[in-house]
Amino acid sequence: HGIAGADQEFVINNVGVQVGPYIYLGAKHMVTGYDHLLFLAGVIFFLYRLREVALYVTLFAVGHSTTLLIGVLGGLYVNPYIVDAIIGLSVVYKAFENLGGFKKFGFQPNMKLAVLVFGFFHGFGLSTKLQDFAISEDGLIANMLSFNVGVEIGQFLALALILIGLNIWRASESFMRYAFATNVAIMSAGFMLMGYQITGFIVS
Repeated sequence: HGIAGADQEFVINNVGVQVGPYIYLGAKHMVTGYDHLLFLAGVIFFLYRLREVALYVTLFAVGHSTTLLIGVLGGLYVNPYIVDAIIGLSVVYKAFENLGGFKKFGFQPNMKLAVLVFGFFHGFGLSTKLQDFAISEDGLIANMLSFNVGVEIGQFLALALILIGLNIWRASESFMRYAFATNVAIMSAGFMLMGYQITGFIVS
């Protein structure tokens, strides 16, 4: 998903430092970012300790914050179709891991490293949305830092809601009964995102 409507108009026409609006834009982009949220939901799906949740979310945040800022401030451009297809792949990857897919092949990847690496790609996904516009250089650093702060706020709020929902669901007998089907659905959504972006890349 991109930045459209009044938000797009603001980004294009804004000149100077606008901390509050960019924090809002970052938070809104993350809260409405179904691709990012699907990945995070997969990451915390079977994490029961808050310390583990915090560790994996921090790794993801470090990853996407790094490439978001490098992409926009450093001018490192990545084809949006390719990076968004990889983001779709990250959703597939985590759901596959949740389903025990890697164990069936006698292999267990380092999930902390995977979350960090995929975080880099999610950051590029954020930066490409901003690079679509000719953003003013006046106040760019402050605005991008503000946008990143907003992304972290949005991530925290969305993650808190997901975690609350998961904890309530885990208390019922239906959790383990439908955990497999839920991760299959998450994986299917990831494949759909990949297919959509790959098609867009081919057509473009």
